[in-house]
Amino acid sequence: MNAPASASASAQRAFLFDMDGTIVDNMAFHTRSWLAFFERQGHVLDADTFFRATAGRQGREIIAKYLGDEADHASLLAEKEVVYRELYGPHLATVAGFERLITSARQHGVALVVGTAAPDENIAFTLDGLDLRHRFDAIVGAADVARGKPQPDVFLKGAQLAGALPQDCIVFEDAPLGVEAARRAGMRVVVLSTTLPAEAFAAYDNVIAIVPDFSALDVDALFASVAPALTPHHQ
Repeated sequence: MNAPASASASAQRAFLFDMDGTIVDNMAFHTRSWLAFFERQGHVLDADTFFRATAGRQGREIIAKYLGDEADHASLLAEKEVVYRELYGPHLATVAGFERLITSARQHGVALVVGTAAPDENIAFTLDGLDLRHRFDAIVGAADVARGKPQPDVFLKGAQLAGALPQDCIVFEDAPLGVEAARRAGMRVVVLSTTLPAEAFAAYDNVIAIVPDFSALDVDALFASVAPALTPHHQ
């Protein structure tokens, strides 16, 4: 009788992709649209400071941070997103190597998940605009979790929907808040340096690679990469 397969050999593995700044290199357009929106509200903000303070946060959190909890978050966010889609629409494209990586992942039996702070309208704009929705096993956005990044909820829910344990997941992120969310979830991270330089992620012990795009990534090599033992820190 053959010995039973080990738990590690049979475990479901998953890739969890942040969307903005990761699947698509669009964060400069998001920042530009936020700055234009807030200027109309009487706030002149520094682009770099704004990005570092808000990347990975849900839109309603950003509205509350600058305009207060009493503001009409829904209508103000809708106004900002119209500006964003007008700016970025002509440039919509995936980061280099993304299609090759997800095709290879599927061939290796790896589940594919989107875990994003974006609202449903922007998820549709990006994933449907690129005809990618059907490529994923699960999509978790701002409407699906109560707390945004750096809380781990979006990645934990994505892993659950994929049937994967946190230690069998690799997250692809471009922002420190997202890397922290993955750390709290007990997940390893590949950082895309589409928006910030590598040194912005030096403090995170769950980062296994920092790359400019997906072109050189190999599925088996990624899962063989070892980060220090992670202790999930769910709050």
